[in-house]
Amino acid sequence: MKSAVFYGKHDLRVEQTEMPKPGPKEVVIQVKACGICGTDVHIYEGDQGAAEVHPPTILGHEFAGVITQTGSEVKGFQAGDRVCIDPNCYCGACDFCRNGEVHFCEHMIGYGTTENGGFAEYCVVNESQVYRLGDNTTFEQGAMAEPVACCLHGIDMCEIRPGSQVVVIGGGMIGMLMLQLAKLAGAAKVALLEPVEKKRDMGRKLGADVCIDPLHEDVKACLKEAGMTWIRTVIECAGLPATMEQAIDLVGNKGTVMLFGLTKPDAHIAVKPFQVFQKELTLKASYINPCTQSRALQLIDSGRLDVESMVCRTIGLEELASVLSDPALRAEGKYIVIPEK
Repeated sequence: MKSAVFYGKHDLRVEQTEMPKPGPKEVVIQVKACGICGTDVHIYEGDQGAAEVHPPTILGHEFAGVITQTGSEVKGFQAGDRVCIDPNCYCGACDFCRNGEVHFCEHMIGYGTTENGGFAEYCVVNESQVYRLGDNTTFEQGAMAEPVACCLHGIDMCEIRPGSQVVVIGGGMIGMLMLQLAKLAGAAKVALLEPVEKKRDMGRKLGADVCIDPLHEDVKACLKEAGMTWIRTVIECAGLPATMEQAIDLVGNKGTVMLFGLTKPDAHIAVKPFQVFQKELTLKASYINPCTQSRALQLIDSGRLDVESMVCRTIGLEELASVLSDPALRAEGKYIVIPEK
């Protein structure tokens, strides 16, 4: 089969690899769509993502497809089923798993990180990680279930109350998902801070009440003019130290700052403890997607969440390295890899 194999920093090769065979509790999925994630970019650049990668390996953890083969002990699925996967497989036996904090599992398997993933024509995964796509869900939408699941975990931690005012920093795919989820959680007003005009326009279409260019406008003045005078939640989705510091500065009294964006591992931010004390702030971060995949699929299939507007185009495996290496291309929006393309 054709695969995009990661051999190390800036070294991704499209080559023929052996077709995977399922173990007793595994299924083989013909990958129909696999999203490119910021984590994939970090790994390609030689940084650590959510899990440690040991090359050579096939990246890609946001994927959907069709089951072509099942192991001898698989009972819940059969060939022909349209599915997506939760890439994070927990052991169920370590202290974290036994205490309900499965996403800190000491023996986690990550498809697309610790194990071969979806940047290939086929992938084998444990039956426990497979979810059927809804009747209204396309493969491209199904590939978005994992990032939606991650956002759901983060939005749950924000504890947004009906009527709250929320600021989202960063209008990439994650920011667009977060602003929609904040509205669904009951936020009365959501402001989007994004320097790219095209993304601000998209933010308005997806429900943002205020869209601000943080490079050329006075953010606080714009928020005040929009009547956003007590911001209870700021969700940082850009993954930059400067915007994380901005999030802490913008949030109001008794507010929550969600540092959702992924920085480089050695990045630092400057925090003023007196400011945290004076406003009685809560600073949070969100790690992967514990037990939220099913909810993500329900939201997508119901049509309550738009996961397609932020997709700029689909590409084949041969174009993957170009997108991973070029920030200008990625700035255009979300890319979906179609391995058979």
